[in-house]
Amino acid sequence: MPRTPAPGGALLPAAAGVASGIALVLALLVAPEDAVQGPAQRLMYVHVPAAWVAYLAFATVLVCSVAYLVRRDLRFDRCAQAAAELGVGLTALAIGLGMLWGRPVWGVWWTWDARLVTTTVLLLVYVAYLGVRRMADDPHVAARRSAAVGVVAFLNVPVVHFSVVWWRTLHQPPTVLGPDGSPPIDPVMAWALAAGVVAFTLLAVLVVRRRVAGLRAAGSEPAAVPPADGAAPVITVVPGGGR
Repeated sequence: MPRTPAPGGALLPAAAGVASGIALVLALLVAPEDAVQGPAQRLMYVHVPAAWVAYLAFATVLVCSVAYLVRRDLRFDRCAQAAAELGVGLTALAIGLGMLWGRPVWGVWWTWDARLVTTTVLLLVYVAYLGVRRMADDPHVAARRSAAVGVVAFLNVPVVHFSVVWWRTLHQPPTVLGPDGSPPIDPVMAWALAAGVVAFTLLAVLVVRRRVAGLRAAGSEPAAVPPADGAAPVITVVPGGGR
């Protein structure tokens, strides 16, 4: 029987489309050009939202990993996997755009800057997280191992975020709030940046939801592993992994 669409199922794609359109107009037509960096600065309206939403994706991996370790429910593991895949893609995008931005501004594609190095380490750690998932055939063994990595991996996120504060770095300081709490950028630029963050966030939620649905439909697996209490485990296998 065809599945009945969830109420409001078209609302999220519509909201993401509208937010993306507004962000595009603000970034390209409304926000002023940076007086020093010129047109290259407009990469900020994609570069920064990609990085921030990658943080959000990795925070989701952390929460879902902890939830799986507590509940042993593969629904949380699927969410963690989808969020990690998105976070890896966004981090790679942020690094690539940062290189394109850095070439005309810094004069180099790459430099051993604290922000660049820690972000690259972050990318490699979560690529390793995805690799760990493929090292076991049993879904619960893979989920348990990857959940442990997902919890530890998040420790690098605050290191990346505060690297421009903790160390002397070529990368620019915080974009939204300066050390005194005031925004260091033009208010119109700030609005364009905020619109980009909203658009990226809505698109990220849409992507993760669809990826989770795809993982759920990929096969049937035990819904959960009951706590070891000496009793014989009873596992009910249902299509979609215990939905």
